[in-house]
Amino acid sequence: MKSEPWVRRGLRAVMIFGLAGTLGGPALAAEGLNPHADEILRAMSKFLAGTPAFSVSADIGNEILTEQGQKLQLSSSATAVVQRPSRAYFSRQGGLADAEVFFDGKQLTLYGKTAKAYVQKDLAGTLDQALNTLEKGLGISLPGGDLLVADPYAALTAGATSSGYYGIAYVGGVAAHHLAFRTPQVDWQIWVKEGDEPLPLKYVITTKWTTGAPQYSVQFSNWNLKPAVPANRFSFVAPKDAARLDALPVDEMGELKAPQGSK
Repeated sequence: MKSEPWVRRGLRAVMIFGLAGTLGGPALAAEGLNPHADEILRAMSKFLAGTPAFSVSADIGNEILTEQGQKLQLSSSATAVVQRPSRAYFSRQGGLADAEVFFDGKQLTLYGKTAKAYVQKDLAGTLDQALNTLEKGLGISLPGGDLLVADPYAALTAGATSSGYYGIAYVGGVAAHHLAFRTPQVDWQIWVKEGDEPLPLKYVITTKWTTGAPQYSVQFSNWNLKPAVPANRFSFVAPKDAARLDALPVDEMGELKAPQGSK
């Protein structure tokens, strides 16, 4: 799967603060990739790609700017259950839509609970192909999707011009390496758990050329590397009141639109 869509999505999904001018001292990286940051990102990517199954929860913050110039943060929650190479379940609950994605290696289903409608496509393939279909075929933005592909390192570093290592920080009380990368369009940061399980704990994208530099952030929790997954977790059974459609309405940020008439 061609990398970069989720990092680039910062341009469309309106996202955060930049590091330039806010930190000083020897930790700041010159132009070019910082070897220590690169080493940690490679280790995280290899660990994720080599984990056959996992589940994780996420809290998502998506900043937008109103026509009056007010910055608002839209919050939502998500869960993911993955069995490589070709099974996955995702749920997303936010202010506008409550949605689920099912992929069993044969069919990909997007179900909008609020809309009581679903889209289903035959897709015999890998998780990478399912993610690509969600993004390009259905227009759906999946939080942290770069981290789920078979080669996270390639997806994350596409277009990177420089990076820095900013020491140990704490995310949810857990020690993590703080890394920051720059591309011509967006800047992004990632916090990677310290120790022998280098899991991503937080991921932030800054749309630096958009007024207000809005931010898109995903904070991960409840990582389970040996989840007990029910046999039917990845298969979709349509509720009796759900309509099958050719497409579901999606806004410019890759979020399902609320049905007309809803508040």
